[in-house]
Amino acid sequence: MSGHSKWSTIKHKKAATDAKRGKIFTRYIRELTIAARGGADPDGNPRLRSAIAAAKSVNMPKDNIDRAVAKGSGTGGGAELEEIRYEGYGQGGVAILVDCVTDNRNRTVSDVRSAFNKGGGNMGESGCVAWMFHQKGQIMFDRNEVNEDAIMEPALEGGAEDISDKKDEGCIEVITDPAEFVNVKEALENAGFTPQIAELSWIPENVIEIEGEPAEKLLRLIERLEEVDDVQDVYANYEIDDAEMERING
Repeated sequence: MSGHSKWSTIKHKKAATDAKRGKIFTRYIRELTIAARGGADPDGNPRLRSAIAAAKSVNMPKDNIDRAVAKGSGTGGGAELEEIRYEGYGQGGVAILVDCVTDNRNRTVSDVRSAFNKGGGNMGESGCVAWMFHQKGQIMFDRNEVNEDAIMEPALEGGAEDISDKKDEGCIEVITDPAEFVNVKEALENAGFTPQIAELSWIPENVIEIEGEPAEKLLRLIERLEEVDDVQDVYANYEIDDAEMERING
């Protein structure tokens, strides 16, 4: 899950399984493959440059990155992939975006619809919730390890739009225009700061606070969607109190 509550969600899922790590690598390989269609040279392809930076942030081996780029640029073979977005609603009227990459559109829509239905959500028409989100670069640091004042100068020099100390969530968040994402990330890394999360994300304009049983069911719905093989990312405009998240995951 990506979006407003990402840090809290990641924090409570630190014991990720190898299978989940494999899913993460698959997600980045697909993004690299799609991005490389615009050219195999990252200097002339901003999307590919961002995808490579994001893949490196999860320690993806260089050989994996190179193979994905070769496949996408037409020199590595493989099935044709396409990007599809599905939209819908979860518990409490929470808006959900589901970004997929697939070689079989019929299979993907069936799997995503099934996940919505089984999770108690509703799949909607194209455009029904996308207007509630905007794309930004999102770079996050553990506030116990990084000082906001220390990262401010390199972040702003790199082109960051906003820097926030989210004390309640335990992180410092740097937001960038998508076109400046890689420049900001590299400026921070060159200054000696390694982010915990660094990626392009769809961030909601407003969030819905949710708790209790609806929150539990919403998180299960999002997990169902994330488990669909063709799903790249799930974005949602909810907020769950940190203590409530502890209770649910306890």
